Amino acid sequence: MNILKFGGTSVGNPNRMKELVNIIDVNQRQIIVLSAVAGTTNSLVEIAALLVAEKRDEARLKIDSLNEYYNQFIQQLFTDELILEKAQQLIAYHFDLINSLSNDLFTPVEEKLILAQGELISTTLFHYYLEEISVKSVLLPALDFMRIDEDGEPDVNYLREQLKALLNAYNDQNILFITQGFICRNAFGEVDNLRRGGSDYTASLIGSAIQANEVQIWTDIDGMHNNDPRIVENTKPIACLSFEEAAELAYFGAKILHPQSVFPAQKFNVPVRLLNTMEPQAKGTLISEVGDADSTGIRAIAAKDGITAIRINSSRMLLAYGFLRRIFEVFERYKTPIDMITTSEVAVSLTIDDTTYLEDIKQELADFGQVSVDLHQTIICIVGTFDLDTKGYAAQIFEGIKHLPIRMISYGGSNHNISILIDSEHKSEALQSLHKHLF
Repeated sequence: MNILKFGGTSVGNPNRMKELVNIIDVNQRQIIVLSAVAGTTNSLVEIAALLVAEKRDEARLKIDSLNEYYNQFIQQLFTDELILEKAQQLIAYHFDLINSLSNDLFTPVEEKLILAQGELISTTLFHYYLEEISVKSVLLPALDFMRIDEDGEPDVNYLREQLKALLNAYNDQNILFITQGFICRNAFGEVDNLRRGGSDYTASLIGSAIQANEVQIWTDIDGMHNNDPRIVENTKPIACLSFEEAAELAYFGAKILHPQSVFPAQKFNVPVRLLNTMEPQAKGTLISEVGDADSTGIRAIAAKDGITAIRINSSRMLLAYGFLRRIFEVFERYKTPIDMITTSEVAVSLTIDDTTYLEDIKQELADFGQVSVDLHQTIICIVGTFDLDTKGYAAQIFEGIKHLPIRMISYGGSNHNISILIDSEHKSEALQSLHKHLF
């Protein structure tokens, strides 16, 4: 079985939702993972934020606006009066629920429930559309099989057992299973989610759990490009990438793929293919264990914004052991991941992208030495094959940005990544200069 995931832009209007039938092989048993209709999750996030701020009147105006949008959406999607009536009842049910949540004490539990409504609506509407055109499909509620533990990590064993039982209930080979991306239940049985971009993660987890032939991620771009096409002209899609290369690019800024989605597929060796809903015939990018076996050197460039650099200077580091461990324990206590790190005999520089507890972290680090912080930084990640006997690539990279100030360099931590930290104001110039110099 294949797993096909379609993002918000792929179901962004009624015509696009209809056109999915031209991409999906309706005569093949497969699982379709859908995101919410484009813009819906952003609207629900705004509604939730207003409710947290107790601005209920403003929240209800946004709820009414989104409700009206969906009423118009279904008018364009359906022609069968009976199906349209079912869809109207569906929209009324979900927005009655959202409105009811706005009347009570609003906690994170209600917030997660509101954020789940987009995927619940999109999947049911697509299920109804398939019914209208006489294509057999089954709704598989993600809330019945997708669960995270107390640390927010997917419970893969539970997923595998529950999903296997659900699929085995249907013996028809020519059937489409439709499920929601992003949403899940937590360890307490409450509605929760896999965070933004989690639909990719859902598809990868499902593909890994059932050992799918392939996970297909359908978006609005023809594969992973060798640079950011929004900033750099004449970028090209990469035909093949290894799991390691794709993971580096996804984590360090390639927006086409959610970073976490690579790891389940890599662990269970399930190929992932990135494809373009707007150009279904484009070859896209295939991510697999071997990648492009004939490729060497530099493959692609990505950039990750919103980075904060922290430097700790301390003469107590000199010839001391256990010093780095105590520093890392500070970040562990505040559950704040570190992206890059460089060290000298008397200083440590590192980067984070989550500044929720920055002030608390700074206060604790001050016990170790002098602390300085640089905001608005960007990591430029150059991905390729850099084995131990590789020569010359670092020189090529630095030649391309020799006119720009560099804050940090990370080289040697991976055979597939050279990372450079710069001020965000130099990001576009760095990407364009590196692209011209390297490609």
